[in-house]
Amino acid sequence: MIPPDVRAVFFDAVGTLIHPEPAAAVVYTAVGQSLGSRLTTAEVAARFRIAFARQEALDLAHGLRTSEERERQRWRHVVAEVLDDVCDPARCFEELFAHFGRPQAWRCDPEAAALLLQLERQSYLLGMASNYDARLHGVAAGMPELRPLRHIVISSEVGWRKPAPQFFGALCARVDLNPAEILFIGDDRGNDYEGATAAGLRAVLVGVGGLRDVIV
Repeated sequence: MIPPDVRAVFFDAVGTLIHPEPAAAVVYTAVGQSLGSRLTTAEVAARFRIAFARQEALDLAHGLRTSEERERQRWRHVVAEVLDDVCDPARCFEELFAHFGRPQAWRCDPEAAALLLQLERQSYLLGMASNYDARLHGVAAGMPELRPLRHIVISSEVGWRKPAPQFFGALCARVDLNPAEILFIGDDRGNDYEGATAAGLRAVLVGVGGLRDVIV
């Protein structure tokens, strides 16, 4: 149950409310192969995990500061490291960056629509807070299930990535509430659960079953 003093519920985006469809490794493989890559989907998936972790570590080393420029740079480095055998690296990056900025590249968690409507009927302020960039606005706008989300907080726009306390401070400022009045729901223990609770918010960690594991 949601604590009685909570007035707002925020959700993480990728891995919690939305999921790439098809999976990121499948998309990377298809785009890469169209530009001469010989990597398999399994190889791409393994490379992606390593490249993404490398960028996460780089951000941590730089105090979790970010910007639109940094987020674009992040994905340029990830694509270059994962698909290092394509004939046109610049085109490869641009195609993938554009793809994941389209609503059609994503699917909502099957429980999202009903859960958000239920929370809206209960008069909670609702929002989404994500380590992403300005593309998330277009993604969210194109997904009717996410209509109840009135507040969108994006790392590139506030200048800090989760789990930085400044990110959660920006979230609180957006709805003008104290941290303890906000519940944060996400799938990443470090970024979402530990980051939120360290900043004084209430938090719920989503398990492998997705939002159906969240009881409100």
